[in-house]
Formats: sequence, structure tokens, C-alpha cells
Amino acid sequence: QVQLVESGGGSVQAGGSLRLSCAASGYIIRGYCMAWFRQAPGKEREGVAAIYIGSGNTDYTDSVEGRFTISRDNAKNTLYLQMNSLKPEDTAMYYCATGPAYAGSWYDQFKYRYWGQGTQVTVSS
Repeated sequence: QVQLVESGGGSVQAGGSLRLSCAASGYIIRGYCMAWFRQAPGKEREGVAAIYIGSGNTDYTDSVEGRFTISRDNAKNTLYLQMNSLKPEDTAMYYCATGPAYAGSWYDQFKYRYWGQGTQVTVSS
């Protein structure tokens, strides 16, 4: 059983930065993917970024490419999302997740087995 706990959300002005953390407990299978998703009110949950535990390769959705960086500290079993140059449209609840997603499906929420409870990010203009 894997448990994921997010932290680091908050309210910032446009152009600001935040770093989200996701502390994982339990063993995460080497072939799994860890990812950040977000969901804004009235919108579907969307994949933001993913990192593949075995290779360390990453994927990003186009809207955050160049602004967000996903990383993982293996020793601490913690996933991070560094968010820079934040925009009001980044406002959402952010979730971390892990599961057997692969490069062609990292953005598919149904590929993920474990989810955190979410942390709110609010960006004001």
C-alpha cells in the first residue's frame, strides 16, 4: 500500500513561484510513474508533469513546459513540482499520483493507482 501526502500549496501573485512536495510512504515499484495532476473548478483533471521512476525521464503538458520542473528525491521518497512564472490559469487543486503509466499514457488519470488528497494553488492577477 502506498500513501501520498502533498504540501506546499498556497496563494501567490502572477509571476511568482511555489514548490509542491509529495511525500510517499510504502514501496513504489520501479516501473511506475509518478505524476502531478491538477483540477480547476468545473474542469476535468489534467496531467501536468510526470517522472518515470526507473529512467528519471520526464514529461510535461505544453502549458507548463519551461515553467514547471518535476523531480524526485529517491532517498526521501519525495516528489516535487517547482512552479515558476505562475499564471492565474494555473489555479487549481494539485494532486500527486503514482501507478503503471508509461510514456504514451502519462496524462491518463486512470493509469494511476494511488493518489494524494491534493493541495490548493491559487494565482492572482
